[in-house]
Amino acid sequence: MKLFIKLKQYFIDKTESISNLEKKINYIFHNKEYLDQAFTHKSLNTVPRKNYERLEFLGDAVLDIIVSRELMREFPEGDEGLLTQKRASLVQKPYLANIGQLLDLMDYLKIEQSVNLNIEKIAEKQQANLFEALIGAIYLDGGIDPCRRLILDTVWAYRKEAWKSTNYKGKLIEYCHSHDINSPTFVLKDISGPDHQRTFEIQVKIGSINYSSGLGTNKKTAEQIAAKHALEELGASF
Repeated sequence: MKLFIKLKQYFIDKTESISNLEKKINYIFHNKEYLDQAFTHKSLNTVPRKNYERLEFLGDAVLDIIVSRELMREFPEGDEGLLTQKRASLVQKPYLANIGQLLDLMDYLKIEQSVNLNIEKIAEKQQANLFEALIGAIYLDGGIDPCRRLILDTVWAYRKEAWKSTNYKGKLIEYCHSHDINSPTFVLKDISGPDHQRTFEIQVKIGSINYSSGLGTNKKTAEQIAAKHALEELGASF
């Protein structure tokens, strides 16, 4: 009898927890299995369709397209370089982790106790992953519109804060210093286009290794994009 009462309370608590999250995101799931999957870490279930990693993959793509569309509206004359830079700051892990924290997503995470969430980088990564997985789950359950509403209410609503704080060039220099490798150099590879619409191509070089170029309407923008590419190719967490 006591076991029955405990089990009953467990399922009540779980239902209430899910209900509270749905209130926060202003979306009620038709299929709760998507929501359950979105908060299941692979340490608990390694089956791809039972943990959040596939949903995270999908949510990342949905986030990109919605943010890209909003940026095109906000910057109707913005070139690819500017839009890429602005989008990068809104989909980077630290910023998405802040959104995850805003929604208290870690409260719903199901994960093995052996995973140490007291380590800041691990916790930050989990927060960001959960937000992307949640977007993926909403997309499968209700389509693009509820995803867009949630992204506008969270990621997009705080975009100016993200744009203030992103300095990929500084982060790259800091990364090189902390890993005891050569400081990056920023090489101007090309300037193209008419005088009134120049495109600058900047490439990062660290030691003897060249990284993907960044394109922008000015050197500063191109340097920031090139630095972001270098960080990605180095596997840096930012």
